[in-house]
Amino acid sequence: MSETGAIKRALDPVQRLAKANGHPIPEDGKKSNDFVVPPPGEAPGSAFPDDASSHDESLQAGFSADDARAETTAPELPPSRDDVPRATEIELKLLVASDRLAGFNAAPIIATNARNKGTRKHLKAIYYDTAKHALQRSGLSFRVRQSGARFTQTVKAELANDPLRRGEWEASVPSIAPDIALALPFIPEKLRADLERHPLEAVFTTDIRRHQRMVDLPSGTVEIAFDQGQLISGDRSLPVSEIELELKSGSPSAIWELALRLAEHGPVKPSIRTKSARGFDLAADVPPRAPKPPKLRLDPSISLDEAFSEILRSCLLHLLQSLPAAEDGRDPEGMHQLRVALRRLRSALDLMRSVVSLNKLDLMRAEAKWLAASLSGARDWDVFRQETLRTVADGCPSVAGFDTLGALADERRATCYEEARLALADRRCQYFVIGLGAWIEARGWRSEVAPEGLAQLAEPAINFARNILAAQHAKVLKRGRRFKSLPTEQRHRVRLAAKKLRYVADFLLPLCEHRKSARRFSRRLADLQQELGVYNDMATTTSLLADVGAGSTGSGVAAAAIAGWQAHAMVGIEARLLKAWSEFTGGKVPWSVDAQEQPAKLVQTNAGWLR
Repeated sequence: MSETGAIKRALDPVQRLAKANGHPIPEDGKKSNDFVVPPPGEAPGSAFPDDASSHDESLQAGFSADDARAETTAPELPPSRDDVPRATEIELKLLVASDRLAGFNAAPIIATNARNKGTRKHLKAIYYDTAKHALQRSGLSFRVRQSGARFTQTVKAELANDPLRRGEWEASVPSIAPDIALALPFIPEKLRADLERHPLEAVFTTDIRRHQRMVDLPSGTVEIAFDQGQLISGDRSLPVSEIELELKSGSPSAIWELALRLAEHGPVKPSIRTKSARGFDLAADVPPRAPKPPKLRLDPSISLDEAFSEILRSCLLHLLQSLPAAEDGRDPEGMHQLRVALRRLRSALDLMRSVVSLNKLDLMRAEAKWLAASLSGARDWDVFRQETLRTVADGCPSVAGFDTLGALADERRATCYEEARLALADRRCQYFVIGLGAWIEARGWRSEVAPEGLAQLAEPAINFARNILAAQHAKVLKRGRRFKSLPTEQRHRVRLAAKKLRYVADFLLPLCEHRKSARRFSRRLADLQQELGVYNDMATTTSLLADVGAGSTGSGVAAAAIAGWQAHAMVGIEARLLKAWSEFTGGKVPWSVDAQEQPAKLVQTNAGWLR
């Protein structure tokens, strides 16, 4: 089908959606004055009530905007980030309660550094995709936005392993109808055939009142937009109340610096979740997605400094991606992925301890540990309710009491989720996440190392990776000596060391050139973790059953069935566990200097147990 034909086929659903929202489009697809909103100067009314929030004098997590401006450069090392390349959007959102949004306009950082009073706009947009959402599944969004009498078509693309950056390409169009021909150069070739076969359809609309200002900081110029309005799909709608910070020139550190100053002024929630993502979820009536950690792709030749930056940036991305789903709570995977993100972050910070000063690392690690602890109850009850209880109830249909036990578990889960949401809404959490982003973007670790440490940061990362992987692998082997006869408590220590090795391997194995061997090693390590995890699951279940007092609530028989089920599983696991341990200890390691990688053998060195 021709591109023109696809546009015509797209117009029918566009017209229906526009008409439903009070903005009909003529059948010829041309611009209709009925859809044009008044110019900004005639319209806005009082979309932003004057309700300034109080200033919080203390940064509970120990971060300040001064950290983002810390002196971090050294002549031996490359700059932390270049200025914004063309066709790239660098943006962070701060979610704010609707009744407090206007108050941030009076924040000292804006009052002091904004160029002028800014402009007000009424923005309406329609987001398009195929019926099967081919663009969205490929990490693209496609919209046409109206501002006054102007129509702008925009394609945006997700960029790997970077929390703030997205590809962005804009073009003027004559009406709210999309012009596919203008968008094709920015759409992957494999999708173009899809667009020829399957017409674009209108998925949802946005109706936003925006107050936009330009803020000049020493580190860069940031466009700040106060957005209030709604997303609309059919009879469903979702309110929007947020501050968008978009870098116009200079260093991305300017965004984090401004975010830190705004966090001092009032409660904000950092977010990278776009209006597009929220709108598609609204249209499908599904919870926010909880993606797994992004895969790292590190060039073996990069410096240690660059490797630290990429690893931490990946951890921050996973953390920010997981926050909405965890807070929403409808998908248990959200809470799981957020806890994984925090564990990965703590492991990444541990990696740096031999090079970087412990002061800031220990502070950030402590904050990550605090937040993870606040989420642990919610995750434990998710696993119990969705996996343990369901599995045993299905396997023992004649046993009574599972419904009662399930109701008790639901109550505990709801309580723990409320506690988790309170922690996520706490200013301490907000400072932690924003301060972490500022520290990573500015590569703050450079200011916390001795001169010899700077030299180490400039060295190839592969040397550091080999030493760390060998040391952590040796730690697992040492704890697992005489594994067959180890008591449960000692096997738990092996599990913790293996988990840490798993995260270290995820970070550093991409630097190794033996990719097939790396995949085999990761698979053996994952199998060992899986079998060792049964011990931990059983201990957690025992604790949860004691918490609900299962024996005295009419669910005692069901609780006994669960305990018996897991005890029986322990009998069958021993052979699998010993097999997994044998395969792990006898396998080849992909980081050894000699290309063919020999089986693991422990040798004693001055640094401890190393390969």
